[in-house]
Amino acid sequence: MAMDEALLSRTMPHSTEAEQATLGAMLIDARCIPQVIEALKPDDFYLKQNQDIYSTIYAMFSLSQSIDPVTVLEQMRQNGTYDENNSRGYIMQLMEVTPTSANVMEYVEIVRDKALLRRIAETAGDITAAVNEGSSTGQAVLELAEQRIYAIRQGRASQGLIHISQAVLDVFDRLSELARSESDIPGLSTGLHDLDRVISGLNRSDLILLAARPGMGKTSLALNILLEAGKKSGKTAVFFSLEMSREQLAMRLLSSESYVDNKKLVMGNLTEDDWVKIADASAALNVSNILLDDNPSLTVADMNAKCRRVENLGLVIIDYLQLMQSAGGKNNYAGESRQQVVSDISRSLKIMAKELNVPVLCMSQLSRANEARQDKRPMLSDLRESGAIEQDADIVMFIYREDYYKETTENHNLAEIIVAKNRHGETGTVNLQWLPEFTTFSDLDRYHAAP
Repeated sequence: MAMDEALLSRTMPHSTEAEQATLGAMLIDARCIPQVIEALKPDDFYLKQNQDIYSTIYAMFSLSQSIDPVTVLEQMRQNGTYDENNSRGYIMQLMEVTPTSANVMEYVEIVRDKALLRRIAETAGDITAAVNEGSSTGQAVLELAEQRIYAIRQGRASQGLIHISQAVLDVFDRLSELARSESDIPGLSTGLHDLDRVISGLNRSDLILLAARPGMGKTSLALNILLEAGKKSGKTAVFFSLEMSREQLAMRLLSSESYVDNKKLVMGNLTEDDWVKIADASAALNVSNILLDDNPSLTVADMNAKCRRVENLGLVIIDYLQLMQSAGGKNNYAGESRQQVVSDISRSLKIMAKELNVPVLCMSQLSRANEARQDKRPMLSDLRESGAIEQDADIVMFIYREDYYKETTENHNLAEIIVAKNRHGETGTVNLQWLPEFTTFSDLDRYHAAP
């Protein structure tokens, strides 16, 4: 009997007193409600009765309704959580047991900590169950564990249904954030103002595909964007290069930042003035928030795991998609088409963007289909092994330079960024200046000539 009582008495971590004091403080002093709403979600409350009351206040706050004991009880009647025998008395009890609203954030911290312990316990149980089940590989269980722990760290539930009111509240938070921002675009800037205006910058959870034929400047444009984000966004930008070494990347970045001819850097043929410029550029790069990884055999899962450990992550760039391996390595899709592999990788990239809640910019090669056409401008159908790539991507951009095909063209060093798909607005073409000696791009009206 004693063992049965011990089993019945075991509950998940929670503090009844802190939950009641938090609700009581909100009911006796509505001024503290915004602070609590910002810190707690309804499922942070363990006891069902407390969760129902908080959910009611939470929904009322999102609709800007006045909140006091009478209005809360009336709203509970309307949403079906009112208990004729208990609710009124319990609300009065909450107000009586709360000494003051001055300490509300201390009560909130206790509620949050207990909720965190519960989520860790639930995750540990799920991981143990996955191990005992025996149907998953160690790598798959490790991926599950990292994913769940990362979700807890980010303050998000890894799974589950949410009420529309929560999504609406998240939208209001995002709108408030945009209203406070001095930027005229909602996402991270690419550093190219004309492009920013068309795609609204690089937005959270977006998968952005940048595709072109070899030699058009995919990596150069990606490094442009990396520099801008790493220097000015205040966030960390991560660049996974499956093609170029970190030394090659650093040299390209130095050339772009210093406006010293890339050929001079490669050959080491530098003047005294060039050395001064490079020293200044190196100092600027040293204080930027840029991380590089040139491991050529990374999977999406590897990248995801690395990015989860990056503090203040703001942008992920991958160069390029067709060089990536599937989750199980080269032999994972024996007998299946490369198109299926690439489709699975692109889907995984979109999931990664959503989970990390940052823009993921991925380079992609184009097939030779455009070479046979009179107008060689790329189209969506030119994506190599396209499969689900264009479906998964939120934005698809192509780079086209006419002088790549016609040396005598009037449009010398003019680059077209063709936005072929755009979930945030219209498609269209943005003209940029291509600066081959510095392997970089600039806005046409902001052309930065080498001093």
